[in-house]
Amino acid sequence: MPRATNAPASKRRHKSRLKLASGFRGSRSKLFRQATEAVDRAQAMAYVHRKHKKRDFRRLWTVRINAACRANGICYSRFIEGLSKANVTINRKMLSEIAIFDEPGFAKLVETAKAAIA
Repeated sequence: MPRATNAPASKRRHKSRLKLASGFRGSRSKLFRQATEAVDRAQAMAYVHRKHKKRDFRRLWTVRINAACRANGICYSRFIEGLSKANVTINRKMLSEIAIFDEPGFAKLVETAKAAIA
């Protein structure tokens, strides 16, 4: 009886892993073991960095809101406190967009926040 090697499945597995590694430099895109290690790390980092992207954007929105708040004579933390006391529920992404593209509208939000604090 001939020896069974599972060659079709191994070849398919190797091809799929090397396809994921296409675009990597040198042996990381050509040799199976290096490709496997590189792809595993790349996928792990992609997972981690998807989480970091959310942090980075929230930080960016906060900086933009703070700059717009200071231009209107209030600091970021007092502004957020005033909005929460006034029961204004707008997320930071939208506040950032309003601060950039609708300055009079943002000024009204600042006045609302100031009134709620006082």
